[in-house]
Amino acid sequence: MGRGGGEGCTPRPPIRVQPASERRVVAVVFLGLLLDLLAFALLLPLLPRLLESYGRAHDPLYGSWQRGVDWLATAIGMPTEQRYNSVLFGGVIGSGFSLLQFLAAPLTGAASDRLGRRPLMLLALGGLLASYAVWAASRSFAAFLASRAIGGISKGNVSLSTAIVADLGSPPARSRGMTLPPEKRAPSITLGVQGARDLLSPLALLRFSAVARGEDAPTGDRLRSLRSLGLVYFLYLFLFSGLEYTLSFLAHQRFQFSSLQQGKMFFFIGLTMATIQGTYARRLSPGQELLAAKRAIVLLVPAFLLIGWGHSLPVLGLGLLLYSFAAAVVVPCLSSVVASYGSSAQKGIVMGTLRSLGALARALGPIAAASVYWLAGARVCFSLCSGLFLLPFLLLHRLRPLAPKTE
Repeated sequence: MGRGGGEGCTPRPPIRVQPASERRVVAVVFLGLLLDLLAFALLLPLLPRLLESYGRAHDPLYGSWQRGVDWLATAIGMPTEQRYNSVLFGGVIGSGFSLLQFLAAPLTGAASDRLGRRPLMLLALGGLLASYAVWAASRSFAAFLASRAIGGISKGNVSLSTAIVADLGSPPARSRGMTLPPEKRAPSITLGVQGARDLLSPLALLRFSAVARGEDAPTGDRLRSLRSLGLVYFLYLFLFSGLEYTLSFLAHQRFQFSSLQQGKMFFFIGLTMATIQGTYARRLSPGQELLAAKRAIVLLVPAFLLIGWGHSLPVLGLGLLLYSFAAAVVVPCLSSVVASYGSSAQKGIVMGTLRSLGALARALGPIAAASVYWLAGARVCFSLCSGLFLLPFLLLHRLRPLAPKTE
């Protein structure tokens, strides 16, 4: 039959128009996360010179860290290169910040289920404002660390923002929430005591225990596929976040980038990511997400080899271009696939577990990559991690996704 009608035509479901009130909520949430992301990203280009300035100023706390690292280097027979110590310190700071976020997000989400989203959101935003104010006024390494601690604890605004979007009744509003920047995705959770444990235990997270205990929980092949996707998500963000944090130190040490040049580099990365998400990632047809994620992960192997070994700006630029493409594609695609598992009543727990896995990966990745950078240098660090990206690729390649469960 032709397109005009007949038995061969399947009627299309009615398209629900998104109410203006929901569009305003999405706009406010997006604006808040955008401003928070800009403030968060401001630290990355400044961190290498900021840490060096504390060393030159003979800050007492920074000096004690320096002496501790020098003692460790001597104990293991490693030549002491103080220029690499700042990389290790940066990894510790990055992992500590993400660890606090990992611990705070489930508790904030649980509290918002009882007390409401708005008061917890205002409290979290107030904490973030305080953290940036402390950072702006800080004149010591201790004050700087305090600002990062306050900011990490207050990062519950990320989980609350995702929960607010998930609360909306409009599918378009929820899909827009999926396209938030990778750093801004975290759990939207309704938790009890056991639920909080399930989102704070690494083993329970990898097993999706909170999901498996539900009334309409996925079982058999569906649960195994979900766990495989969670492991891919964790491995990817573990490796990616570690190299992401050491990137600014490599550019500073190898190319002598100033803070302004570092800012231009991250602006290039952000602009490229936004362009790719708008022109490619959001236009993927349903069912193409896994293939797109596999292709993007493979691109990270040459991307980080170029970054780790390149000594010219064109080579660095090519590596950053490939890096930006993967950063714009992998997390949104994996999130979309995982969101198809579980019943509609379980979406919060499914995505909450996934976001907690991501937060845990970001808590461990920077310190792991910074340690390898400190012990063996940039080339070994970036070469080793780029090769390890083949692990999540192979897991995805072996995965045979199941059709979404109909209700």
